Formats: sequence, structure tokens, C-alpha cells
Amino acid sequence: MPVCKSTTVVPALALCLALTGCSVLPEPLTYPQLQEISDKNLSRVTANQEPIGGPVTLYEAMARALKYNLDFKVEIMQKSLRGAELNLAHYNMLPSAVANSGYAARNNYLSTGDRDLITGVEHAPRTTSQELENTTADITFSWNILDFGLSYIRAQQSADKVLMAEEAKRKVVQRIIEDTRTAYWRAVSSDRMIKKLAALEERTKTALANSRTLLKSEADSPTAALTYQRELIEIVRAAQKLQRELSVAKTQLAALMNLGPGTDYALAGSEINTRPPALDSDPHEMMAVALMNRPELRDIIYQRRINDLEAGAALAELLPGIQIYRGDNFDSNKYLDNNQWISWGAKASWNVIKLFQYPAKEDVIEGQDKLLNARALALTMAVMTQVHVSRIRYVNTAHELKTARDYFDVQSRLLTQMRKEAAADRISEQTLIREELNTLVAEAQRDIAFASSQNAYANVFASVGLDPYTGRIDKGMAVADLAHELKELWIERGDFGGQHKITLASR
Repeated sequence: MPVCKSTTVVPALALCLALTGCSVLPEPLTYPQLQEISDKNLSRVTANQEPIGGPVTLYEAMARALKYNLDFKVEIMQKSLRGAELNLAHYNMLPSAVANSGYAARNNYLSTGDRDLITGVEHAPRTTSQELENTTADITFSWNILDFGLSYIRAQQSADKVLMAEEAKRKVVQRIIEDTRTAYWRAVSSDRMIKKLAALEERTKTALANSRTLLKSEADSPTAALTYQRELIEIVRAAQKLQRELSVAKTQLAALMNLGPGTDYALAGSEINTRPPALDSDPHEMMAVALMNRPELRDIIYQRRINDLEAGAALAELLPGIQIYRGDNFDSNKYLDNNQWISWGAKASWNVIKLFQYPAKEDVIEGQDKLLNARALALTMAVMTQVHVSRIRYVNTAHELKTARDYFDVQSRLLTQMRKEAAADRISEQTLIREELNTLVAEAQRDIAFASSQNAYANVFASVGLDPYTGRIDKGMAVADLAHELKELWIERGDFGGQHKITLASR
């Protein structure tokens, strides 16, 4: 007995020491590891992108945003993941096949003998029915009817999740196109404004210096000189504010196109003077289209379908599970008359606890349905409001753009007249600079109004749920081809050179 105890305790102690030595401790990332990861991510952010070959048009900017924007790629991968989960759910409906194999050995034979239970006398000889070494193998096919039913329901839910991922992708595309159109025209304006502001900056400083000199020498009326300085500084301040708002537009556009910060590129924006298309759609028709097409409303519908299927799954769990199985078996033991055989059978099991859980689960499902229903109604009202607001906003921005253009036109003609008078020495250089700054501010305000109208223009289609691009974005598709398709679609919708009417015909 002592020997037996020692042979049992020693391996146990050895196992405990081994487990203690294998304890896991937290290992924070080292600086070289972080540096390597950051360098690798930095090199991959803009990898495998077509280089910019010339001035970027609006539609090329939109194409690059759709093809290379990382937020959009995340949504594509999300949809791909949901598709993989659906494919996996299909396999869960198949029967299971479990293969086993084993090897066993002992240092002496497993022998048995007979003992008379009445007399207690043992009868010789002792016998064995097992070899010292033994190999077994089997493969068993089984199919649980209840698991099949639940797997079928889960597969249906996974299919709806794929559709939900598609709606999330549509929403991201709409946002990207809206942002790209706005950032593009702001960037075009910024390019012009920065050059003109740089040219006038020195003249402004000179004019201010001259005015201060005149004020000190009392060669001019102090009130007139200070009033002029105030006006000049206010105009410069307004111009600087506009410059600040526009200066980040090109960087924002580069980020949307997934260009690295600081990437130098030119813009081909020459359609600033194009008039916006007229809005020729009935408000009730727009709302009807929105209620059918908006990604958020479709997402709620799919969520409700998933919740309805969950109610069916809860009922299915109350049923007993019936498992049917069949197995092919092998045993190398030579003492067996039949060392290969087929087994089959059926089992039934019933989790009675599910009966007590069902009322609570039913309450959760009903509560979720009520919540989704309330959310659907709230979203319906929000969508209707957004459609109405987008329509009003577009009309207002179109009016503001017309006013800004009229103002810039008058200011430009006034500047032309002022230059003639300055050439004839009828007005001072200070007055001319003031009007040039006024003209620059008027031009910037016109450009901002144009960018706002372009954003409102794209927002009209987003509010009714119409996709800014209806084709498939292939990985190998050239940017130029994608830009051409985008141009055709948006011209059909009333963009530059199109029918000059926003309609819902192309949906």
C-alpha cells in the first residue's frame, strides 16, 4: 500500500509544479513592436491605389471615395462577414459525423475467473478476452430533428443580417457622396481664395501702414483714417474667417478619397457658375419613395423579422429533441467473434426547464417587438421630416446662391469701374484695395453658397433613399470607368449639363 500511495502522489506533485511553471502573465507591447505595427499600418493605408494622373474632377473624386474610402471598405467587409456567417449557418443544418479512434495497452493481461457464489470455491482456469494492446475506431452519423429546426431559424436570421449589412453599406455610400460633393467645391474655392488672399495680403499691409502714417502726420482727418482702418481690418477679418473655413476642405477631400495627408493634387472645378437644377418632384411622391427606400426603415423591418423568428425558435425549444444515429465500428481485439459491426438507434430528450423559461422569454420577445414598432414609427416621422427639410433646404440654398451670384456680379462690375477711376487718379489706392477685398469676400461667399447647394442637392436624393451609385463596385474596376458611370447617373438626375430637373425617375 505505501508504494501505491507514493506512486500516486509523486506524479500529482509533478503535475502541480508543471502547471505552476506554465502560469500566464500579461505581456504589454514593446516600443519596437508598436513601431513595427504602426509602420505596417501606415504603408497599408494607401496601398494598391491608382495614382492621380491629372486634375481631379468631381466624378473622379466621388469614384475614388467609393473605391478607396476606408469607412466604406469596413462596411463591405461587414457584409462579407455576414455572408460567411450565413454560409456557416447552412452547415449547422447538416447531420453531424463524429469519427473516433483509440489505442490502449497494459503491462499484463486482464484475466477473469469463476467463483461459486454458494460455496465460494474458485474454478480454474482463469481466462482473458482482451489483448495487451488494443485499437478501436468508429464513425457515427447523427441527426437531431430539434437542432435542425433551430438551425434553420438561425439561418433565416443570418440571411436577414446580411440584408441589414447591405442597408448599412448603402447609408455609408450616401454619406460619403454628400461629403465628397461639399468638400470638392469648397476645395475648389479654397484653391482660388488662397492665391488671391496671398496676392492682396501685402497690399493690405501697405494700405494699413499708409493710413497709420497719415494719421500720425495729421495729413488726413483722424475720424476718416480710423474709420477706413476699421473697415479694412473688418474686411480682412471676414476674409480670414472664410479662408479658415475653406482651408481644411482640400484635406477633408483627400481623406474622403483616402489620399495621405499632405498629398499634392490639383482640382478641375470649372462649373462654379452652373445653375442648380430645378426640383421637379411632388413632395408626397418623395415621401412615398423615402418610406420604401430609406436604409434605416429597411433595417427596422429586418430587425422585426429576426425578432419574429426568435419567437418561433422559443416555441421550437419547448419540443422534445429526437436524435437518430448510425455508427460503423471497428475493434482490433482478436478475441471478438465480430470485430466490425454497425450500430443504430434513436434517442429522445426533453429539457423541461424550457417550459418554465418560455413565459419570460415571450415577454422579452414581445417587448422587443413593441420597441421596434415604436422605433419604426419614430423613424417614419423623422424620415418624412427629413424629406420635407431637404426639399426646403435645397430651394433656400438655390435662392441664396442666386443672391450671392448677383451680389458678386454687381461687386465685380463695381471693382471694374473703380479700377478705371484709380487709373485716372480719381480715387485712392486705399479705396481700390478695399473694393478688391470686398470682391474677394463676395466671391468666397458665392463659392460657399454653391458648395452648400451641392450638398443640399445630394441630400435630396439621400433623404428619399436613392443610391448615389447603383452599380457594383468591382475591386479591379478602373477609377476612370467608375467616374464615367457616376457622371452618367448624376447627369440623368439633373447634374451639370443634364436635364436641369431633379426627378425620381431613376430609382
